[in-house]
Amino acid sequence: MDLIAIDLDGTLLNKDNSISDGNAEALKNARENGVEIVIATGRAYFDVQKIFSSLPLQPWVISANGAVIHTPDGTLFEEKALDREDAGEALEWLEQEDYYYEVFSGSSIYTPQNGRELLHVEMDRLLSANPETDQQSLRHALDKQFSQNGFAFVESYEEIVESKDPIYNILAFTFDLDKLEKGREKFRDHPSFTMVSSAEHNFELEDHTASKGSALKSVADHLGIPMDRTAAVGDSHNDLSMLKAAGRSAAMENAVRDVKEASDYITKSNDEDGAAYAITHYFS
Repeated sequence: MDLIAIDLDGTLLNKDNSISDGNAEALKNARENGVEIVIATGRAYFDVQKIFSSLPLQPWVISANGAVIHTPDGTLFEEKALDREDAGEALEWLEQEDYYYEVFSGSSIYTPQNGRELLHVEMDRLLSANPETDQQSLRHALDKQFSQNGFAFVESYEEIVESKDPIYNILAFTFDLDKLEKGREKFRDHPSFTMVSSAEHNFELEDHTASKGSALKSVADHLGIPMDRTAAVGDSHNDLSMLKAAGRSAAMENAVRDVKEASDYITKSNDEDGAAYAITHYFS
């Protein structure tokens, strides 16, 4: 294998949203042995930069679920922004239906001023109606969502649409399962969007030509690496396209069932340095 693409949340990052020493060492060793490292995530590029700021490693970065690619030196390599009118229509609907949303641009993660309040109200309602619900897991989901860098708060989606920033990704998040399914159904067959999910409580919209898999192919082609010499590691539905595109694939022990079924190998969990074990498995 000459290249490995690795997801962040639930894969390279542990429950504390950090890269363990074991995973960092595995990445370093792979790079020193000539392996190209590609981080493929739903997060924004500037958020990935922050995560890697303390590590002596500059990887390729596929961000916003494949809508944006940056080279190791930070140069923008490829971007697939959403059509502004389509994005505006989607955001208007999400706002009218009281969804918490995040919009990934080139400089910020835009989110409603009252968005966090909406999620806390939803969580309180869920816990009141279902006292047996695991409160810790819900709070962990919120902490993970809010752990990102680069938030900018807006009063209305119109501020985002009227800005000059490209819109790469729209994420909607809700604890209300009926509301979640309503949103997924609304956008599932939309001709302008690719819809994926990176966690239990969300769905995400990108340009219909964007995916982690297509972005991985772009990087591999640019580097002259055949796809059968690539590997990918992930845990969630938004990783499926790259796991299927790569020559070899590994699912985390904590991965959803569809990811495990689509992968060649199942490694340990993200809290057990599973990414490091996958790297060693394919590159030792």
